[in-house]
Amino acid sequence: MIKKLLATVLMTISAAAFAVPFGSQSVLVVEDETGKILLEKNADTVMPIASLTKLMTAMVVLDAKLDMDEQIEIDREDVDRVKFSSSRVPVGASISRRDVLHLALMSSDNRAAAALARTFPGGKEGFKAAVRRKIRALGMTQTEIEEPTGLSPHNRSNAADLVKMASASSGYPEIVRMTTETKEIIDINGRGVEYRNTNRLVGAKGWDVGLSKTGFTNEAGRCLIMNITAAGKKATLVLLNASASSARVMDALNIRRFITGDEPVSRVARAASGGPRIKASAGGSKAKARAKSKSSKAKATKKRTTAKVKTARKRRD
Repeated sequence: MIKKLLATVLMTISAAAFAVPFGSQSVLVVEDETGKILLEKNADTVMPIASLTKLMTAMVVLDAKLDMDEQIEIDREDVDRVKFSSSRVPVGASISRRDVLHLALMSSDNRAAAALARTFPGGKEGFKAAVRRKIRALGMTQTEIEEPTGLSPHNRSNAADLVKMASASSGYPEIVRMTTETKEIIDINGRGVEYRNTNRLVGAKGWDVGLSKTGFTNEAGRCLIMNITAAGKKATLVLLNASASSARVMDALNIRRFITGDEPVSRVARAASGGPRIKASAGGSKAKARAKSKSSKAKATKKRTTAKVKTARKRRD
């Protein structure tokens, strides 16, 4: 009991020392082996989850043990009429279910995700019923998913539930492989088309990613689920409602540095609340001097320009 208490105190001190604010509104980092919470911020707050939804879509499709070689024709019904998002998957294209799943996971294509639900046994209603059963089976008590893409703001969850979804998704080799490929060439109407991963940290130097899914809508902000290995530890992180892609990446970087015991990167993107930038301490005075110099030059230029304009007006008058 005393050992557990001491470990908790040490972790609290360590987390407190990691004093860089997160740009994401909700953050949860869990050590996979022990289930220990390493970092937490508003983990119980329910909010829209955008394309993180597609991990649930993939699990339900794979659970149904459908023919992955079956050709699926992308239909007009699959076109996004909610956000009118773009897609590089043309209507009328005939693609194997395996490649459609690949497109939905790796490049987060909404038409692909919609086609998976439309061609599910029982159609969209059969898909929704399967999703509800999966949510209950995983014990995701704060989660509601109405459609397969994440475009609807009614697809909602919290970071605590999403860690459960990420853990379950990691048990599917197809999901792990498809979400951690940097790019893939998919046959579209007899032509090879290259698609890339929406998470730029996948394949990046120094990153060992075991599962990945990004998400974005105006309501959900920038979201991320990722499983990483750092300093010999495997951890799952969930980031919800970051204000920008740069903030989401910086949060992920600082989480990795926390796990490895390194100092946080203190130059971060603006927090979701719109707070001020936190500048790095190194070279701070020089940066201020440069900024002051630039400001003085700008003011001088403005004065010269104003003087010229006044002179020109006087001559015209």
